Amino acid sequence: MRANTKPVTSGGRIFKNPVLEALTKTHISIPLTLFWSAGAITLWYSIAELGIHWGTATIFFLGGIALFTLVEYLMHRFLYHIPARTEKSKRFQYVIHGVHHDHPRDKARLAMPPLLSIVLATLFISLFRALMGAEGYAFGGGFLFGYSTYLLAHYAVHIYKSPKNFLGVIWKHHNLHHYVNDGGAFGVSSPFWDYIFGTMPKEPRRKEAAKVDLL
Repeated sequence: MRANTKPVTSGGRIFKNPVLEALTKTHISIPLTLFWSAGAITLWYSIAELGIHWGTATIFFLGGIALFTLVEYLMHRFLYHIPARTEKSKRFQYVIHGVHHDHPRDKARLAMPPLLSIVLATLFISLFRALMGAEGYAFGGGFLFGYSTYLLAHYAVHIYKSPKNFLGVIWKHHNLHHYVNDGGAFGVSSPFWDYIFGTMPKEPRRKEAAKVDLL
């Protein structure tokens, strides 16, 4: 896979305070290592320490991955693109996501800061444990594994050129969101939920074809 030859734009600045500003950035290897490892460890723990059958643990693990794709879609659609009508809401939206749209190739802001990610991961696993019992660890591990895979896909789309294989669909889909219509194509790791919820934007070439058909 080749790196994109376009220059990486400046990431801008969110906070004046240098400590807070530093906390908004991370190298992609840090969350990938943290959460892929956490996913694998929780799956192992479910089987080796809790005695859950490997088949059952695997099903829950895959269920966690599937749920993450839905949570990813919902958060991107309803939180990251929350309507901003007041100055405070505009500031909030810019901090959590708007800065990414202004500087989509800033490598340091293509993943949620690790400190916040760890807090959220702990809360999610605690919730799954409370709802599902021991199997919640395997489910939570799949959820974290899905998150890491999403991070890798998001990073690759913005930094590398689209591959000439089936994975190119992910590049094409996310580029529709950034450069055609940010009111749709909310899925990053998959366009599946955009088709389900009807938020798949039309491609420019299809729009032009439709105009021709009407003439």
